[in-house]
Amino acid sequence: MASSLVPPPTTSFFHTKKDLSLSAFPSSSSSSQRCQKHASRRISCSVTAPQQTQRQPSTTGSVKTAMTMTEKILARAAEKEKAIPGDNIWVNVDVLMTHDVCGPGSIGIFKKEFGEDAKVWDREKLVIIPDHYIFTSDERANRNVDILRDFCQEQNIKYFYDIKDLSNFKVNPDYKGVCHIALAQEGHCRPGEVLLGTDSHTCTAGAFGQFATGIGNTDAGFVLGAGKLLLKVPPTLRFVLDGEMPSYLLAKDLILQIIGEISVAGATYKSMEFVGSTVESLTMEERMTLCNMVVEAGGKNGVIPPDSITYKYLEGKTSVPYEPVYSDQQARFLSEYRFDVTKLEPLVAKPHSPDNRALARECKDVKIDRVYIGSCTGGKTEDFMAAAKVFLASGKKVKVPTFLVPATQKVWMDVYSLPVPGSGGKTCSQIFEEAGCDTPASPSCGACLGGPKDTYARMNEPQVCVSTTNRNFPGRMGHREGEIYLASPYTAAASALTGYVTDPREFLQ
Repeated sequence: MASSLVPPPTTSFFHTKKDLSLSAFPSSSSSSQRCQKHASRRISCSVTAPQQTQRQPSTTGSVKTAMTMTEKILARAAEKEKAIPGDNIWVNVDVLMTHDVCGPGSIGIFKKEFGEDAKVWDREKLVIIPDHYIFTSDERANRNVDILRDFCQEQNIKYFYDIKDLSNFKVNPDYKGVCHIALAQEGHCRPGEVLLGTDSHTCTAGAFGQFATGIGNTDAGFVLGAGKLLLKVPPTLRFVLDGEMPSYLLAKDLILQIIGEISVAGATYKSMEFVGSTVESLTMEERMTLCNMVVEAGGKNGVIPPDSITYKYLEGKTSVPYEPVYSDQQARFLSEYRFDVTKLEPLVAKPHSPDNRALARECKDVKIDRVYIGSCTGGKTEDFMAAAKVFLASGKKVKVPTFLVPATQKVWMDVYSLPVPGSGGKTCSQIFEEAGCDTPASPSCGACLGGPKDTYARMNEPQVCVSTTNRNFPGRMGHREGEIYLASPYTAAASALTGYVTDPREFLQ
């Protein structure tokens, strides 16, 4: 471990930089991983001076404070000149999202605290999306959707994406699917705004340059009535990813690398800001994957500076004006991590934690029973395109049951209609059928978090699964003795073809 100190000019602050470009590490034991990981980390602590800022006219008496993106968004939402990490501030909410699992509880708290006849603070800023326990005969799960429907009718909620006929999702024009992907597709994600949701993966929306985080039912019940929430301003960790993305890597590999480096507690109540040439080259869906799993590192939110790719995605999706913000050059970051993406390899997170990082090629002897491609993390259109690319390149059939669960109705339609590049016009669905995969299922959260026992592709037996989802804790996808290897769509598809955890380079190079 090397460190260097640069003599400071007059005023200074500490800034820690960590170069984490190396991807090779042993996998024999967690302790040896940690030893090697720290041995390969190059840390330089430099003391530098912020640029001198001009003092405002004496009539105001104010001095400009350099802020990060997250601090700027929260300051503006709190109608304050600045937001400093550790401050507790009342923040006005631009969008509140809830779904069938947490919605009924939030509604109950709202009615208890504000009154049975109370009205929500803004019927056009509340988005309600049934998506978790939908295609099931479980009466309690069905009742939850009924509660949402009654509340939305009572409150005249503008954005309620309802489903009534469970036998055929296509006859429900309002139904969307997984809330985090639907929020983006329906134009509810906008740069510079505050989006709160009763789901931990609400942080996905940070890909649009906004503050997005998950909250509990009690907080959501309060927001329903007041339209604001008391939040503590988080400090920011900065992740600089540079280099051309190798053809065999996806954003899932990048976030697994980061979580494996800092651990599932490494960003606890911290903002994770992603920048660098690699991030700038990512599509919006890949950026969403990156931000989606910051909560698996304990992060309060993830955020990516908006750019032309962001604005292009938003065209035609929203008519609400928005104002993007960017971190100041002299903004204070708690730590800065740097990655040379060209040196990274396909990864998996072994059971039973998202930070149990290993190279996919090191797990080639792990026999698997099934593959699952879906969820807010790995069930987007580009995720299925990636899987189809591997199947197409191999020309082989899968050796284990391979379950496909599109995140939303739009993704499902893309799977059946969009041609896969280099396939001669074939769609994902055609390639999946030729490879022997299961027929793409109705769009929902599916088996990502287990659900009722009749949930499609739920792990009801102690099997080994390679999955494009986000968590691999015991019981996460059903059976508590099941083993889940988190992976990219490339790695998941490659593993389906061999019946073992497989590095996708076997088929992509």
